[in-house]
Amino acid sequence: MAKKRPPTKAKRPQLTDGARAAGADGPVPVVGAREPCPCGSGRRYKACHGRAAAHAATELVHRPFEGLPGECDWVALRELVPASTVGLTLKDGLPEGVPSVTLATVLPMAWPALRRDDGSVLLGLQNDTASGDISRDLADTLQRALTADPGTPVEGRRAPADGPRLQDLLDPEGVFEPVVHPGFEFWVPDAENATPEVTASLERANAAAVPTVRLTGVDAAYWCETPEKNHLRWVMPHPEEQLLDALARLHAAGRSSLGEGTRLVGSFRAHGLIVPVWDLPSDVTAEDIEKPTAEFAERLSGALATDSPLTPDERRARGGLTNRQVTLS
Repeated sequence: MAKKRPPTKAKRPQLTDGARAAGADGPVPVVGAREPCPCGSGRRYKACHGRAAAHAATELVHRPFEGLPGECDWVALRELVPASTVGLTLKDGLPEGVPSVTLATVLPMAWPALRRDDGSVLLGLQNDTASGDISRDLADTLQRALTADPGTPVEGRRAPADGPRLQDLLDPEGVFEPVVHPGFEFWVPDAENATPEVTASLERANAAAVPTVRLTGVDAAYWCETPEKNHLRWVMPHPEEQLLDALARLHAAGRSSLGEGTRLVGSFRAHGLIVPVWDLPSDVTAEDIEKPTAEFAERLSGALATDSPLTPDERRARGGLTNRQVTLS
C-alpha cells in the first residue's frame, strides 16, 4: 500500500495590486480551470477560487422556485405543460425600451431567451441549465435578455455563482397566471416573415404538443389528453411526508378517485414538490373533472389535518403510492 503523504498547510493566497484595489473580498473573475487564478495566488484557478465556483455550480437547489408567486405552476410549466406563457412582473419595473417580459415553456430553436424586434423579452423555462440552481440560471438569462439587441436570441451560459436569483428580480406580490396554448403560434406574431428554421421548429413543436388544459377551480392542476387515456397531474405545495400520508388515508378509504373510471395511480416528485397523477377515461374532459377535483381538494384538506398514526391498510396504501413515484428532477 502506498505511503500516505503528511498533510501540508497551504499558503494563504497573496493578492496582486489589482486584486487589492478591488478589496480582499472583491469579485474574482472566472477564467479557465488550468489558467492562473486572477487573485494572484500563483495557483491554477481550479485549485484556488474555482473550487468555490465549481461547488456553487453543482450544488442542487431542491426547491428552486420556492418563494416565487405560483411556485406550483412554475414546476408544472417546467416539467409537465408543453405550451404556456405567463407575464412576469419585475421588482424594479421594466427597463426603458422593454414593453413586457413573458415566461414561455419553450422557445424556437430551444433558445434560453429572445429579445423581440419590439424590445419585449421572452424567457424560456424548459431548457438545460448549467448549474444546480435553475432560479439563478434563469435570472442570469433574464438579465442578459433585458439588455440584448432587439431581434436577437440569448445564448446559454454558466451563471455567476454569486449572481441574483429569480426571487431577487421578480415582484413577490406579482400575479402568476399561466395561459395554456394549443400550440406554439405565440412564437411568431408575424408568421409570414418567420425564418425557415423557426418555421420548421414550430411545426415540430406543434406536432409533439400534448393537448393540455389548466383547471380553474384549484391551483396548478392540469388535464392532458393522450391516445389511450387522459390524465390529471396536480402539483401540490404540501410537505412530502404529510401529503403522502393524507393521500394514503384517502386511498385506503376508497376516497382518492375523481369519479367513476378514474384512479389515483401514483405521483411525480419535481423540484421539491409532489405531483399526484390520476388516470381518466378518454371521454372525460377538463370541464368534466372541475367539480370532482374541487371536491377532492376538500377531502384532502381534512386528511392533511389528521395526525393520527396510519392504520395497516393506510400504510399499505402509502407503500403502493411511493412505489409508483417517479422523480423528474
